[in-house]
Amino acid sequence: MKTFVLTLALMLGAVTARAEMVIQEVTSPGGIKAWLVEEPTIPFVSLELRFKGGASLDAPGKRGATNLMVGLLEEGAAGMDARGFAEAAEAIAARLSFDVGDDTVAVSASFLTETQDEAVRLLRAALVEPAFEPQALERVRAQVLSSVRSDLKDPDAIASAAFDAMLFGDHPYGSPYEGTEASVAALTRDDIVAAHRAALARDRVYVSAAGDISAEALGTLLDALLSDLPQTGAPMPQPVEVVTEGGVTVIPFDTPQSVAVFGHAGMDRHHPDFFAAYVMNEILGGSGFEARLMEEVREKRGLTYGVYSYLVPKDHAALYMGRVASANDRIAETVAVIRAEWERMARDAVGEAELERAKTYLTGAYPLRFDSNRAIARILVGMQLDDLTPEYVTTRNARIAALTVDDLRRVAAELVRPEALHFVVVGQPVGLEGGVIGQ
Repeated sequence: MKTFVLTLALMLGAVTARAEMVIQEVTSPGGIKAWLVEEPTIPFVSLELRFKGGASLDAPGKRGATNLMVGLLEEGAAGMDARGFAEAAEAIAARLSFDVGDDTVAVSASFLTETQDEAVRLLRAALVEPAFEPQALERVRAQVLSSVRSDLKDPDAIASAAFDAMLFGDHPYGSPYEGTEASVAALTRDDIVAAHRAALARDRVYVSAAGDISAEALGTLLDALLSDLPQTGAPMPQPVEVVTEGGVTVIPFDTPQSVAVFGHAGMDRHHPDFFAAYVMNEILGGSGFEARLMEEVREKRGLTYGVYSYLVPKDHAALYMGRVASANDRIAETVAVIRAEWERMARDAVGEAELERAKTYLTGAYPLRFDSNRAIARILVGMQLDDLTPEYVTTRNARIAALTVDDLRRVAAELVRPEALHFVVVGQPVGLEGGVIGQ
């Protein structure tokens, strides 16, 4: 077991509160690895598991199988039906949740120390012995189909799906992980069992815990929880190159406000310039009102309520994306302003004052993320997925503080590509020229 002692400084007005957070690297007797922050003052444990692969592991022709499978994990297991499972969790005040995305299946659990054994048995039942009963399957299938149909009437979902299809084609990233009406309707129980076997395996699990549990107890817990899962799952999909051409694709949709998703190729999370790219994007289109896009599109011109850009380093592709919504008769101007700001960033990068503002915000906000055991556990498991080391928690702010204007100019020249910036616009845009896709 390795231990890393990390000191976090939380600035609260004029008062500085300092607290040590010890990250332990734990290996169970059965060889399962995890990170742990032990905090015995409250008799409560937060556990986070991530299975790498997620919905990208859907078998050909079975789109939506992983999503439907994950939706069934708390719908009965080990002889319990859905109601019995829910009542068992409620009886011990345990919170269990399951989610899926393009690249991961996420499992979250919170439980009292005194009911830890019961909570682990219940979570194990969901992960290892899900019932996938026909009645539950049809009930959850109906919920998924309702969501899929709803997305067909949602401009945001339509824009995102069209953008992904344009970029990724037949790759799993090219279609919504929920599946289509046809693919979800055709899924069988055997497909769900196969998706379970493909996605939930020991060779792709990442674990973190925070709270009232020792390293030894965590090791025992991990073996009890995960040892009976398959050792290996389905192969990961191949990487895909992101290629875009500058321009606009319009999807007509009867709505008073057009929605635009825009972007081009991004930067891999492991690239040495990723930190500089992250800070540069905070200046261009981050969450603050001082970001250039918010200043130019919202504050100066009143074209939108919000506009954002963000890096999307998926496991098998990297994107640099953005989103905006504007009235149909103003979306053309909105697109023009965003293009101009993209070009300005590529040409002029940033100034010292902008960089210092971004550094102050990003370094000051970071320690505040560690505000609960659950938040700590989620941060730690995310770090593992990104192949970071425990020391990242203490070096992250220093790396941001060390960035210079020249660093951001270099990354802007590399990353920001006005000539490749493509917009997918859903609505009834006025005065916006571009290819039109029928519904």
